[in-house]
Amino acid sequence: MRSPCGARAGAFERGVAALAQYAAREGTVVVARSWVEELTDGTPVRLGVWLSNTRARQAGLSAEQRERLAALGLEWAVADGAV
Repeated sequence: MRSPCGARAGAFERGVAALAQYAAREGTVVVARSWVEELTDGTPVRLGVWLSNTRARQAGLSAEQRERLAALGLEWAVADGAV
C-alpha cells in the first residue's frame, strides 16, 4: 500500500502531465472546472478540479512543484512575484 505522501505525489505528476498535454493541444492553461483530460495511457484526470484544488492549496506546494507549474504558464504559481 502506498503512503498518502506518495499518492499525493502521483496525483501531482498526473495533473502536471495532463496540464502539459492540454496546454500543448489548446495553447492555453485556462481550463473549465468540469474538464477531464485523458492521458495517453488512458488515465482520466479531472484537470479542472485538480487545478482548482492545487491553486487553493498552493501554500503546501514545494518550490520545485511551483516552478513546474509556472513553467507551464500558471502565473499564480510564481512565488512572491519572482519571475
